[in-house]
Amino acid sequence: MKTKTLLTILVIAIAMISMSCDQKKSNQSQSDNISIIPAEIALEPLSLEYVNERLSIYAPFELTADLSHLSEKETEIIGILYEVAGIMDGLFWKQTIGDKPGFLSRIVDEKTKQFALINYGPWDRLNNNKPFIANIGEKPKGANFYPVDMTKEEFELFNDPNKNNLYTLVRRDDNGSLKTVWYHEAYSGELHKASELILKAAALAEDTGLKKYLELRAEALVSDNYQPSDFAWMEMQNTNIDFVVGAIENYEDALFGYKAAYESFILLKDINWSKKLEKFSAMLPDLQRGLPIEDEYKKDVPGSKADMNAYDVIFYAGDCNAGSKTIAINLPNDEEVHVKYGSRKLQLKNAMKAKFDKILVPIANLLIDPEQRKYITFTAFFENTMFHEVGHAMGIKNTLNGKGTTREALKEQYSAIEEGKADIMGLYLVTRLYEMGELTEGEVMDNYVTFFAGIFRSSRFGAASSHGKANMMRFNYFEEQEVFTINEDGTYTVNFDNMQLAMVNLMQKILYIQGNGDYEAAKTWVEEAAMVSPGLQADLDRLNNSNIPVDIIFKQGLSFVGLK
Repeated sequence: MKTKTLLTILVIAIAMISMSCDQKKSNQSQSDNISIIPAEIALEPLSLEYVNERLSIYAPFELTADLSHLSEKETEIIGILYEVAGIMDGLFWKQTIGDKPGFLSRIVDEKTKQFALINYGPWDRLNNNKPFIANIGEKPKGANFYPVDMTKEEFELFNDPNKNNLYTLVRRDDNGSLKTVWYHEAYSGELHKASELILKAAALAEDTGLKKYLELRAEALVSDNYQPSDFAWMEMQNTNIDFVVGAIENYEDALFGYKAAYESFILLKDINWSKKLEKFSAMLPDLQRGLPIEDEYKKDVPGSKADMNAYDVIFYAGDCNAGSKTIAINLPNDEEVHVKYGSRKLQLKNAMKAKFDKILVPIANLLIDPEQRKYITFTAFFENTMFHEVGHAMGIKNTLNGKGTTREALKEQYSAIEEGKADIMGLYLVTRLYEMGELTEGEVMDNYVTFFAGIFRSSRFGAASSHGKANMMRFNYFEEQEVFTINEDGTYTVNFDNMQLAMVNLMQKILYIQGNGDYEAAKTWVEEAAMVSPGLQADLDRLNNSNIPVDIIFKQGLSFVGLK
């Protein structure tokens, strides 16, 4: 009897293992195949003239690097990371429109196809998501994270604890009701492939920190549990190679700002520039405590284990490659990691220098008072950008009244408000560091004039961009506070004293909104101020008519670093 019972249990166990394996295989072959581009329409450009004109706003830039200082295994790792980044790029296409091959194959005109590749779809990201293909219509605010026919009211009534999660899609079941699907289920096949490749790279890693991070990140991709790998990434500060990969930022979700989009950066550390930045990390807690605002709005002291480093970026994929190109990184976004460790601030020096030379200097030569153009320097641009990323870790992360994190409370308005905070907080920090004698190259006026010129650069990204919105809001605030004077020749002169006062007032305004979780105040401010005034539009038109690029576009891949 016992033998028969044991045999029965064994048969059941084998059957369960077999079912589990079959289920795993089934999950690995799953993929979210929903597309938001109608299959029945011809994909013809609205205007070939418009497409050609918009293609010309991008200045090409090659992402090259000398890999000779890397070991043989490090070079092999780089090759693997390119393949992983390519998978992230494909996943971002799925999150934006769905079927990339089907979409592109239906575009006959090559210039239109090239422009669609730049924009990851049929909407012009640097022109308020204006469609450039006929019969497409407006871009869904929720991209492909939600059903396109879902209303906000329907979502609010949807009773599912995972609906707000960064790593779930919202879909309809067979009955038309809403359901959630985890990323690791929806994109199982691609994520398992990426995970296997990352583990292959981890096996080659000679640096223990890099090895641990890659192993944990490989697990994160197939579980949607990113926090352990985020902590490992914070501890990984001595490797020549850095790799940002996964579902990270929530800019693409303009409906609620809940959903994270896939992206990847492959980075090589610039040792000399990184040494210049080492000392600032330890200062962050004291700088936080010294913010000119009530104590409760600065209670979330950033961790002191954060680091600041400079890198040459050799590959962008997915979200970070869509629309305006990122030139600095502040990660991870996890508020718990921020409190315990802080965050890492990665300055993408080669891409930053390209934007400074090709875009910011020509803008300054056209719009800044000739007497103040001497203040436009790359060092100031680098510092402003670096401390923008530091600014993300400063201020307040959790509301004071039980509304959750500032990200949760401000919903879809969070990104524009947070980018505005990081900008103005960064300028405040630069000011303080000059006053403390910690910044000594150049003078603080360099940072103020370079910062002001940068408003014109970023406003050109349009209101579809959180960075664009933040800069429009700041320009309108600065105009109210008489931060600048417009001269007879149409150039701008910066008033240092007024700008310093406006800087503090604006920073306080943002921290109050965030700390109070004041969604209505954020929404009203964005709707009223994230717009281009007639005067600013005239200046932006001058820049366009002068053929000054709006942004850069990358020539990148294995061949550009000598690996193919």
